[in-house]
Amino acid sequence: MTTIVCMALSAAALVIAILSAVGGRFRGALRWAALAMIPAGLYLTGLITVFDRIGHTFGDWGAHLVFDPKVWTGVGMLGAGVLVLLLTTLVRGSGASSGSAKQPRAAKASGPAAPVGGSTLPAVTAKQPKQAKQQSAADDLGDFSDVEEILKRRGL
Repeated sequence: MTTIVCMALSAAALVIAILSAVGGRFRGALRWAALAMIPAGLYLTGLITVFDRIGHTFGDWGAHLVFDPKVWTGVGMLGAGVLVLLLTTLVRGSGASSGSAKQPRAAKASGPAAPVGGSTLPAVTAKQPKQAKQQSAADDLGDFSDVEEILKRRGL
């Protein structure tokens, strides 16, 4: 039965290829001719029986999945393992180590400390708007402040 179906599909595709070629659509005719070779090639190489075996194997596995408690225990264990792996990856990404790395960066962005004794020089007050602009730019960059610092050191 498989032989008849494969050869009928190939013959039908060849008929369509010939009709396309007669109509002047050579590109479409070549596509149909290529498509006509696939069912016959699958049959002649024996891949049709391989696909049949794979289908039956998946069907048997699915039947055991529904009715076998041992398989459901395995499915539960696989799900729990994947869940634990995902959770440990998420916790590691937002854990205490990344929080401690962000703390010194925030201290750098806060700028210089206020002068001791309450005396302010006019030069310092003139630099404050520039520092405020730099600080707001650093706040906008967020995690790119390290990259900005490296570029400044290299003069870029």
